Amino acid sequence: MSFWKLSAAGFAATAMTYGPARMGFGLFLPEFRSTFDMSSGTAGLVSSLGFSGFFFGLLAAYAVTARQGPGLPVVLGLLSAALGMALVATAQGLPLLATGTFFAMSSAGFSWAPFNDAVHRQVDDARRPAALSIVSTGTSLGIAAAGATALVLLLSGMSWRTAWAIFAGAAALAAAGNWMALRRLKGRFGALPSLPWRRLAQRRAVPLYVIALSFGTTTAIYISFAADRVQQNGGVPIGPVGASPALIFVSFGLFGLVGLTTGRIKAATGLAALLGLLLAGSTLSLLLIALAPVSTGGVILSAALQGAYVMMMSAVLAFWSERLFPNVPALGFTAALLAVAAGSVAGPVVAGQLSDTAGAGFTFLVTAGVSAATAVAAFPTFVVERAPSA
Repeated sequence: MSFWKLSAAGFAATAMTYGPARMGFGLFLPEFRSTFDMSSGTAGLVSSLGFSGFFFGLLAAYAVTARQGPGLPVVLGLLSAALGMALVATAQGLPLLATGTFFAMSSAGFSWAPFNDAVHRQVDDARRPAALSIVSTGTSLGIAAAGATALVLLLSGMSWRTAWAIFAGAAALAAAGNWMALRRLKGRFGALPSLPWRRLAQRRAVPLYVIALSFGTTTAIYISFAADRVQQNGGVPIGPVGASPALIFVSFGLFGLVGLTTGRIKAATGLAALLGLLLAGSTLSLLLIALAPVSTGGVILSAALQGAYVMMMSAVLAFWSERLFPNVPALGFTAALLAVAAGSVAGPVVAGQLSDTAGAGFTFLVTAGVSAATAVAAFPTFVVERAPSA
């Protein structure tokens, strides 16, 4: 398989699954509130259900990749995205909306790790970083494209249902393209290998797991509620009424491209310093949404910082887990992702209930406190980048 064919397939897969499929609920929450008469608590429940789909997708992808290779879970994930977004587009009540959100967001869990496996099998070592960079870029541009689509439909006066129908069709096309690209991957597949989970229970890995859990919690709250927080306060004073969510997600996606520089920044600063900077950026991003939800500059800066945080921390978790567990790198990365997913499930439901009782502003202040407190785990005293024998 050619380098460009595999890279393009991965770009399309991540653009769909980590773009509209994973971010769409938060992007369109203001419209969902109006259509389905949702409280913040209900919105948090639906979002957490969606992130539980992400958790399920991670586990299922690991098993399916081992038995059938990476192509099948990627295609299944894209089909799940298409089905879920089609259900959302046609939903007339909360049960179908929640079901569609679950299927749509599960697609992200199916597609992340398998593409790393596919690149490892098909691309020579010298070109793997370039291939993985192209694949990861799909995430940022997919998020930005989802926001841009929402803005175009707003300007044209079309319903949010049209956007979700477009997303569903695009996911189906991406599924077909990935099936064509990945159906003949080389390699031996078969029985699911035994999983030496005990190897992961190491004291040196505690900061990794704590930061991954915090990352999942705070980013899920931001993804779910930031746009709604801004819109409920009247939106930023630029553009048409209702354009704030689109502005947030376009900024989030475009500034997320800074994630491509993660390796170079880490080489210049060291891991502990980079972790501290990222957590400081997350804290400021959340504070801006809490305290300045109608400031144009504040909202754009918040989205930019959060986009950079999501993409850069994702890259950090990938290489950090690999270096901590060099003998079981795939399992180490899966453990980190499961910590992210666990936080993603817990965060929105707690934030939704807290918003109903204490207000969204207070909720984002508390969430900022979570990021700030997590910085303790990033102190050089605690951070171990490599296993002792690595």
